[in-house]
Amino acid sequence: MAVPQRPDDPFSEGSAPEISTRRLREQNQLDFELEFMAGILARDPLNADVLKVHADNLAAKGIHTRALQADLQLVRLRGERPIPWYNLACSYALLGMTDKAFSALERALRLGYSHFRRLRRDPDLKSLRDDPRFARLLRRY
Repeated sequence: MAVPQRPDDPFSEGSAPEISTRRLREQNQLDFELEFMAGILARDPLNADVLKVHADNLAAKGIHTRALQADLQLVRLRGERPIPWYNLACSYALLGMTDKAFSALERALRLGYSHFRRLRRDPDLKSLRDDPRFARLLRRY
């Protein structure tokens, strides 16, 4: 008797959609990278390059509280650069910490963050866009 195939099961023998298989591979890659980067950081917690990748992966996985912790560490290590502050603003915004998000975003802009098209469209900052402070920041910078 044949076992019914689920269309979304990437392990079925039926013609599963390619997107499901691709999503599974990407997910497995993300999990691998999270574990791998965590191992490196356990030995070298001040490796900013690895910490950046790890923070991005945590955010992509939806682990926003841990991503925030990584972003805070990056700001301590590379506080003179705008990107760590921008990423910190994104983490705060995703966690509903609006005032802190605006503070970090303003710091990123003061330090020279200039990707305004990205800033206007970044889904991580969606919660800030209706706040009047967002438009004021854009006008100021």
